[in-house]
Formats: sequence, structure tokens, C-alpha cells
Amino acid sequence: MKFKGLRWWIIGLIALATVINYIDRSALAIMWPSISEDLGMTKNDYALILNVFMVAYAVGQMISGKLFDKIGTRMGYVVVIMVWGLSSFFHSMARGLLSFGFLRVTLGLGEAGNWPGAAKSNAEWFPIKERAIAQGIFNAGASLGSVIAPPLIALLWAAFGWQVTFMFVGSLGLIWLIPWLIINKAGVDKHPWLTDFERDYIKKGQHKSDQDSTTKALSLKQILAHKESWSVLVGRFFLEPIWWLFVGWMPLYLADVYGFDVKQIGFFAWVPYVGAAIGSIGGGWYSGTLMSKGHTVNRSRKTTIVIGGAIMFLGLLATIFYADTALKFVGIVAFVLFGFQFAISNVQTIPSDLFSGKSVGSLAGVGGTVGVFSVIIMNFLVPIITEDFSYTPVFIMIAVLVPMGVFSIFYFARNIQSVEK
Repeated sequence: MKFKGLRWWIIGLIALATVINYIDRSALAIMWPSISEDLGMTKNDYALILNVFMVAYAVGQMISGKLFDKIGTRMGYVVVIMVWGLSSFFHSMARGLLSFGFLRVTLGLGEAGNWPGAAKSNAEWFPIKERAIAQGIFNAGASLGSVIAPPLIALLWAAFGWQVTFMFVGSLGLIWLIPWLIINKAGVDKHPWLTDFERDYIKKGQHKSDQDSTTKALSLKQILAHKESWSVLVGRFFLEPIWWLFVGWMPLYLADVYGFDVKQIGFFAWVPYVGAAIGSIGGGWYSGTLMSKGHTVNRSRKTTIVIGGAIMFLGLLATIFYADTALKFVGIVAFVLFGFQFAISNVQTIPSDLFSGKSVGSLAGVGGTVGVFSVIIMNFLVPIITEDFSYTPVFIMIAVLVPMGVFSIFYFARNIQSVEK
């Protein structure tokens, strides 16, 4: 049996895993008004739980990057999804700060693996010119998960309460493992369902080092010895808080500013992620189109990142001056997240532009780790700033990070191309 376009089935499954990933991680924020009321917990408790997750997520990115480089993407996904699926399920049994904190640690460690795993899989299964669109499809899973999560979780919560809701969403990842193990039988060289035409197409569009079986994975020290690698680390440090501000705090913003309950949050909070999903596909498609027209990888990536950065910056300014109703706010945030995903699908593809597939997971993982550190700082600042002022200084702070992130990519990666000889 042969499958035409098997690589698209693989990235489709990873995108589906990302949908589940975001449903799992969003459940706590969406149901927090109910959970906090039942268990007598505060916004400061929420900030602490959120940051415990982010610390574990940061550590998990680095560990899982090495894990995927060591045992491969097939079994790497089995490990990380079992960890995060079971962690999400057992949230149903949490009864306070300590138990929620422990389960957010294990959830963060597991969920972190999805990103370096996807970057590595894309390097293995896609030619260079298609990697940004593959990354865009993967990132669209995050956006789609964020679209699905609010109404789904609100409906489940209304019908069954927050404990059963955690049981339901935690089971989804474990079920996902069945088609993953069936379809992703082997790599490009040995997969029995891959046509000869597709195998040749993939291999001809990759780095020469990807085809060299003697090429060894580089150590992290060797990877970071290349200045270009720092474009991923510093760029993600400045840009990641933009996405995570809205993922982590938008439900609470809607509750604090507009007095929304869980149901109202569920039927408003999905709107921005429609824009994000379109941006994910659009950014990958646009850079791929530029390459098809003969532009270099360097020019294609940077042009797309600049456009996404401009959209983000203008949108964040609009949240300050024009978001005077809930509907306007979520519409403007859709514009911001469109720009973020338009750019980030290309930023996340840079590791596979610089290195062979044997080292991509490590750079992608440490890049995610560094990015999360800035998110942790932001999560500590948000409750402090909003307690004494409002959310406006937070939006200003995030807007300033956009040009810094774009500039850092230009500064550290003067020419985005393979650094392996």
C-alpha cells in the first residue's frame, strides 16, 4: 500500500496533536473563575500556577529537544503525549495550590515536547521550501485548539463541571497515539507507504547533510558557537510573550474588565485564534511562494517576519487606543495574533535552515526554553501591574518587544542558510 502525500498526513497528525495540546493547556484558564470559587484560590495563586507551568515548559523544551534527537520523532511523541495526557486527566483530582502546581509541572514537561518534535519532524519529512508552510500547518493547530477550547470547555463545564471536563480533555491525547503509531511507521528512508516519487522529492529538497548518514548530531555548545543560532534564541525571547499574554491572561482580562463568566469567556475567547490560524498558514505560504519565485531562504524568511512584526506592533497599539468594547478587543487581538503566527512560523523554521535534521530538535528546544523565560517574567509582572494600574502598561510593554525581536533576527543571522559544511 502506498500513500500519496504521506508527509502531509504526518504533519496533519502533528497539527491535531497541537489542537489537543492547546485544549489541555487552556482548560485551567477558561474554568478558573469556577475553580477559584470552589477552592478559594486567588489571582496570585493563578499567576504562581501559570509560572510553575512555564518553568516546567522551559525545562521540558530543552530536555525534549535532546530526547527527540536521541530516540526519534515517532517514539518521542509517544513519551511526551502520554505524560501530558495523563497530567491533564489528573487535574480533575487537584484540590489546591500544591496539587495544581505539581500537575502543571508534569503537564508543562510533556507539552513542551510538541514544538521541538514538530521542528525535527518537518526537517525530516519536508524539503526546505515547504518547511515554513508545514510549520504553519502545525502552528495552525495551536490556533485551532485555541478556537475550539473556549466553547468546548464552556459547554463541558456547564454540563459536567470542571472535574469531568479535565478527564475528557486529558483522554484526547492518549487516543491520538493510535493513529500516530499506525501511520508514522518509519522514517523517510524506510517507510513502506511512501512512494518513490515523494521520497525523491523530499530528499532532493533537503540539505546535503540530511542525506549523509555519517553526520552526527552537534552538541549544544557546537550549535551555539554559530552566531546564527542566537537569532532563534533572542528572537523568541522577545516575541514569545506576545502569544502567551493572550493565551494565559485573555480569559482573566475578559473576566476582570468586562465581568464575563465562564460561558461568556467561552463564546468570546476563541475569536482571536481564527486570525492566528489564518496567519499560521499565510506566513508559511508566503515565504514558500517567495522561494518558488527564486528568492533566497534568507530574504523569504526575513521579509515574512518583518510583515508579521509590523502587523503585531500596529495591533498592540490598537488594543491601547481603540479596544473600548469586548467585541473590538477580541477583533484587534485576532489581528495581533495573525501577525504573530505569520512571523513565528518562519522564526521556528530557522533551526532547520541552519542545521541538518540531526541537530534541529536541540536548537528548537533551547530556543523554546529561552523564549519561555521572558514569558515567566511577564507572568510575574502582569498581576503586579494590573493590581496597581490597568492592562494598558502591559500592552505597551509587549508592543516594545516586537521591533526588538525582529531586529535581533537580522542582527544575529545576517544570512539565513546552512552553517554545516
